Amino acid sequence: MAGGSDIEWTDATWNPVAGCAMVSPGCTNCYAMRMAARLQAMGLAKYQGTTRKSGGRAIWSGSIRLDVNALSIPLRWRKPRLIFVNSMSDLFHESVPDTFVSAVWSVMEQAHWHQFQVLTKRPQRMAAFLKTRKTVTPNVWLGTSVESAAYLDRIDAIREVSAAVRFISFEPLLGAIPKPNLRGIDWIIVGGESGPGARPVEEKWVLDLLSATRKYGSSFFFKQWGGPVKKRRGRLLKGRTWDEMPATVTATRQRAA
Repeated sequence: MAGGSDIEWTDATWNPVAGCAMVSPGCTNCYAMRMAARLQAMGLAKYQGTTRKSGGRAIWSGSIRLDVNALSIPLRWRKPRLIFVNSMSDLFHESVPDTFVSAVWSVMEQAHWHQFQVLTKRPQRMAAFLKTRKTVTPNVWLGTSVESAAYLDRIDAIREVSAAVRFISFEPLLGAIPKPNLRGIDWIIVGGESGPGARPVEEKWVLDLLSATRKYGSSFFFKQWGGPVKKRRGRLLKGRTWDEMPATVTATRQRAA
């Protein structure tokens, strides 16, 4: 799974790791988990054993597959792109060795013409890993997912990392987060859950986060309202789309034009 992406806030995905494990309620209806189950059923070796059946549906098994052959893919993309790293996994899953994380980091450093977006539900491990590195990689954005107020400690953890861009994905947004502290956060993504079993998102929850970005000067990206068929509800919030991006993305897209 690498190449162009339908995800609204990126240009491409790159998956040197496959497989994950459920760690919080935001994982319950994970789109990557459903996709991995389909790819496993299709016989793709990279995804074999990454999901298992439970209660009549596929869930992550906790098994991780490292794809060494995928490491060089961004180096072959000469046109600058925004690249979402491990849309089908989590680079900082506990079963991904530090040596492999370092190999991924090395590629991102070499492919300096791209901007890489690394999103994790394990920001504490991300912070610990980065303490072993002496410099900030200027083309790497670091973010964490926060689905409800119960996981605000992830924002505190991401504030500990040095990064060109720090970001938070409030997707799927599963509850009210009325006054989050976004100090030091450059960009937030907000979205409702989509697909089978999607849990509803309330407009007030989204507007509370929009208000917080205005207070702290963060850029605001509203991805979707979600639902079983997300296209039916669309992306409009208060009659408009919100596609704000960190300032650094402008230069990347100008080079790509």
